[in-house]
Amino acid sequence: SLLARAVSLLHGSFLDPTAREGFHYSQAVLVESHVFLRELQAFARAKKAAGYSREELEETFAFLLFDKEEEARRVCQTGLRVNSSSISTLGDPAKGVYISKHADCLHPRPWHHGKSGYIVICKLIKGKVRVIPEDYTTTYTCPSPGYDCHVAESRDPGLPKPSPCQAFEQSQYYVYEVLGGSPAERPRQVCPYIVL
Repeated sequence: SLLARAVSLLHGSFLDPTAREGFHYSQAVLVESHVFLRELQAFARAKKAAGYSREELEETFAFLLFDKEEEARRVCQTGLRVNSSSISTLGDPAKGVYISKHADCLHPRPWHHGKSGYIVICKLIKGKVRVIPEDYTTTYTCPSPGYDCHVAESRDPGLPKPSPCQAFEQSQYYVYEVLGGSPAERPRQVCPYIVL
């Protein structure tokens, strides 16, 4: 079923596999936007023509959390747009979008017992990924020419376990698309897929 497929995608992405027991999912709804799917495919075709590798064009999944159903529904109708994030450590939120790699790191604060929300699973083509150090200043990192995505440098395994806020920030993809010299309002490589 769609719910089983969605839960399998979530569990496969967890940063902490033991967290599975702490989450319960009640319903999954397929997002059917032919516009977003066509744009995702057009993005892949354009990048393939530009010489991207199969690995760079591989579809993966990323996750967003919303407190309200209307917010989740809006993203599914309008797509993930720039200026939708309060995070800025990997790039200017006015020029790209942030989306989580891990379905158990969707918020800077840990989930508490009884909290509920709406998770949007998105299809994502990362394209060319640039690993950058996190920047906590107000001079935001701009999208990198020749790349499509920023990720944070890996933590030293010898460091103590990160706080929920650090884990959240380090689990982000910063995704952008530059068209005609300016950032796209909605990067085509992110496509809403399922809402839970």
